[in-house]
Amino acid sequence: MTFDNESISSLIASVESLIAQTSKEISELQSFVDQNQNYSSQEYIDSYKKLSKLQESLEKQQTLLKLSKQYEETKWLVTDATTDAEMRALAEEELKELESKIPPLHEDLFSKKSKYQNVVVEIRSGTGGEEASLFARDLFKMYSLYADQKGWKIEISDSDGSVASGFRFVNFFIRGDGAYDALQFESGVHRVQRIPATENAGRIHTSTATVAILPEVEDVDIHINPSDLEFEAYRSSGPGGQNVNKVSTAVRLRHIPSGIVVSCQESRSQLKNRENAIRMLKSKLYLMQQESATKELTDLRRSQIGGAERSEKIRTYNYPQSRITDHRIKQSWFNLVGAMAGDIGDILSDVKKGMENPDSITGEQDPLE
Repeated sequence: MTFDNESISSLIASVESLIAQTSKEISELQSFVDQNQNYSSQEYIDSYKKLSKLQESLEKQQTLLKLSKQYEETKWLVTDATTDAEMRALAEEELKELESKIPPLHEDLFSKKSKYQNVVVEIRSGTGGEEASLFARDLFKMYSLYADQKGWKIEISDSDGSVASGFRFVNFFIRGDGAYDALQFESGVHRVQRIPATENAGRIHTSTATVAILPEVEDVDIHINPSDLEFEAYRSSGPGGQNVNKVSTAVRLRHIPSGIVVSCQESRSQLKNRENAIRMLKSKLYLMQQESATKELTDLRRSQIGGAERSEKIRTYNYPQSRITDHRIKQSWFNLVGAMAGDIGDILSDVKKGMENPDSITGEQDPLE
């Protein structure tokens, strides 16, 4: 953001308008909560959560307004010819401090935000055999560690493989405030270039994995007729204690109209697996509806993540150069070890800005390997 007089005046007017709007929403919601104190009802719980978020947002708005007005007054001191040198120097220092405090609040309050919070993540190994499975495992760990840093919850719903041996695929939920906003642009083919542990000649191999990010939708977004579902319970094939292979706890759901099939087997409770399967099915149906009611899910996923061919990559992880390059925004970062340990906040932020503002992409030549 810029700090010229016109921009600051415009910001103050925008924040004042936002405060008025938020205050009105809080007043209306507070009245509803006070009059409907059925604490156990879902409507009351949802309203109370929304009220808390609005109150938190209002505090940020009021802080931004205070800082913006303070900036306007301080800048006037700097430009006023009657201000003595000592006072001007102090005012200039204060301006620098305010210029560091205002942008984060502005970004938080005015950046584009999705109505969705939680996500369903699907990671599948692509070309590259065993090395591709290990790379899928590494991506799962990367997102899991980042989610842990953010205080988000992770729940695996289905997988083929393990953290030790790698994944052919792993499907999991990430639940937390802002998860979808942060991860929505991660869908696509991710490519890795490195020397596998089993490579004796020291040759660099190229492998891929695909990532699909779907919003976890609520009942109000999508309704599934129970008669449209085929339910099958079967015995889980993964680790999980003595229950596994003795009791049919794994669940497979088929949505008859669309042909979509989802499976969940990670929980030792059949009920829990069924709930997760229905959540995943809703997310896939919603995304399919948003794109086109006539498309098959495989067509949607192909448009989103491609066919996992090496040439379709959105991002490259080059281990010899300790470099990560996102080919959509033509930008590189040189902290690969840290990123794979979950330190991807800057990457996600830069990608989000580039994808939402294509004009900001510099147009420098995309690194070729």
